Amino acid sequence: MSFGPPPSIYTQSTLAADRARRRRCFRLLGVVTAAIVAVGGLGGRLLMSGDDGPGDQKTVAVVQAPDDVRETVEKRPVSPEGQNVLEFGEEGLAKRPDTDPRYAPGTWATGKTLAKGIATRVDGYRIGDESGDRAWTLDLGGHLCAVTDHVTADGRTAVVVQPPQPEGAKSEGVCDQVVFLDLDTGKKLWRSTMPSARAAFVTNTNITLAKGVVAVGWGHGSVAYDMKSGKQLWNGTTTSECEDKGFAGGSGLLALEACGELPDTRYQVQRLDPRTGKPQWTYRLASGVQDVYLPSSDPPVLAVAAGDSLVTDLITLDDDGKHLATISLGGYDAKCDDRYFGSSYFGTLENCDGVVVGPTQAYVTSKETTDIDQPADWIVAFDLKTGHSEGKFDGRPSQQVFPLRMNGDDLLIFRQSVSGFQPAAVVSWNPRTDRESPLLLFNLPEDDDSELGDPEQSDMVYEQGRVFFAKRELSRDDKYPKDPVLVTVGYGTAGLKH
Repeated sequence: MSFGPPPSIYTQSTLAADRARRRRCFRLLGVVTAAIVAVGGLGGRLLMSGDDGPGDQKTVAVVQAPDDVRETVEKRPVSPEGQNVLEFGEEGLAKRPDTDPRYAPGTWATGKTLAKGIATRVDGYRIGDESGDRAWTLDLGGHLCAVTDHVTADGRTAVVVQPPQPEGAKSEGVCDQVVFLDLDTGKKLWRSTMPSARAAFVTNTNITLAKGVVAVGWGHGSVAYDMKSGKQLWNGTTTSECEDKGFAGGSGLLALEACGELPDTRYQVQRLDPRTGKPQWTYRLASGVQDVYLPSSDPPVLAVAAGDSLVTDLITLDDDGKHLATISLGGYDAKCDDRYFGSSYFGTLENCDGVVVGPTQAYVTSKETTDIDQPADWIVAFDLKTGHSEGKFDGRPSQQVFPLRMNGDDLLIFRQSVSGFQPAAVVSWNPRTDRESPLLLFNLPEDDDSELGDPEQSDMVYEQGRVFFAKRELSRDDKYPKDPVLVTVGYGTAGLKH
């Protein structure tokens, strides 16, 4: 294939995973006794916390149009006890995984289907189907170049593809095809060629969805398409001092623009009308900012690396693009661009896996601690208007927690397992009442637990009462080269409370 990291990248990823496993094992030794004690009271405590208390406020699902970007509000399960609803593997992997891993970007779920991007295709698996067969496979005709986590209310999404070219060709490695697909059927709804995309590569191309619109930016140009027809709506490929690096979608559309040449590049963020691409306001960042990510378009929140290569602050804006607050992230881990071990592959602009933004608060994960008798980490809620902290959700010793997404006004959180002692869990946290409600309790496969439960290595998707974990890189086990390598697993409950 025409893109991929140098050999050292995979070696670094393996070492990082090994270090993480060793660290968790070390901490496990210090909490085994506490974990055994806690298991006895786990079910009762969690089940009681799931009851409606007098301070609870019900989250209400918002009625959405088919071309809105999905905002699912989950129902509380009858029981949080999880059961396996899906498990699939991949065969035929390369003999040299350190130099040629099979990339698997993109994981999307609907009520019926789990869809997974793998190399040059997207596979669909029917949830709950025990036949072991794929429901469908969509051949993309080239390698995946960029994906988005966004899905429409009726189960569609878009990807960018790199068409194959002869070695040495001028367009070798160029990512200039957009494919819009139905996740339930695997049907390709349309395919379009991006204009003047000669400089669009796997390292700089970002794709997103806003209401009725697919938008792509690659640092040297941008383009937007109508979801229904695939017709081009607007593009930004003309020469300008400022160029679109990419967009953040959802219920709004933000553009990140880089102005000027390195090392004096300045950044600005604009809110755009999705149908026309016209700016509604512009927010200019101070000089010295080295990088910017867009974890939320509505409300607008920016994650900035100010004077450092890592994210140092969150900046919150109001609906008119005026500054509200700056939240210092000293002691926190926003996990922006942490996927693929820091390599800028497959779209990075919206990927801050340690940050989730709600209507009035931003939730940020702390850095991991090494104290064996303290929570492994925690999540803090910050008020978007003031920047002040307004609540804290603690992990447990040896069990890190990661924010997944909003569930109405509540936050969905994944809590890692302590293998053999404490199950993994997805819980809903109400920051107003500080009430934790269990949604699912389950155990990930032991051999893949550390990778699947790490947001830097795997996608985690919770949708309609089920949680799915899917690896982003696939490499075979040389001890068992003919065995399939686990790609994705999913867990659900026996039913939902209505």
